[in-house]
Amino acid sequence: MSLSEISLEQLKYPVGRFDLRGQLPPGGRPELIESLATVPARLNQAVRDLKQDQLDTPYREGGWTVRQLVHHVPDSHLNAYIRFKWGLTEETPRIKTYHEDRWAELPDARTAPIEISLALLTAVHARWDLVLRGMTESDFLRTIDHPEWGAMQLETLLRQYEWHGRHHVAHVTNLRNRLGWGGRGA
Repeated sequence: MSLSEISLEQLKYPVGRFDLRGQLPPGGRPELIESLATVPARLNQAVRDLKQDQLDTPYREGGWTVRQLVHHVPDSHLNAYIRFKWGLTEETPRIKTYHEDRWAELPDARTAPIEISLALLTAVHARWDLVLRGMTESDFLRTIDHPEWGAMQLETLLRQYEWHGRHHVAHVTNLRNRLGWGGRGA
């Protein structure tokens, strides 16, 4: 499929948009936890052997570069990990959002070696996975108060960040495929 045949929607949301109101399929939580646990390995695989100029290529016109995207994922997942811990230790805590677009423009996101963020992502996920696998049914029903979306169950947050990992890995793998850089990744 040529770039002209790919819609902006497909470039922005290669695995589809996240459905905030979607439901977890019966028995689906362990699969989501496992999928989320593999995000660091899948992102590592997706960016393996990319050259510096490839890392500085936007995944779509007007989008972040691969480097910015790699730095964004641990920024976002670190925030999510903290939101889970707040949700497990406080009664419906009001969380703080952040300007991910502005974070992506900071010097570390624009120029730092990706290995730093890949290591951070691996470490965050190792800790987060321990938390998720130790949660009870009632823990997943606990809520946080998101300033834009209101009360969110931790189960919804799990679905969101599992989607988020797949979403950004697909940005890289789709770009590699479109530009013929070798189809690495998940």
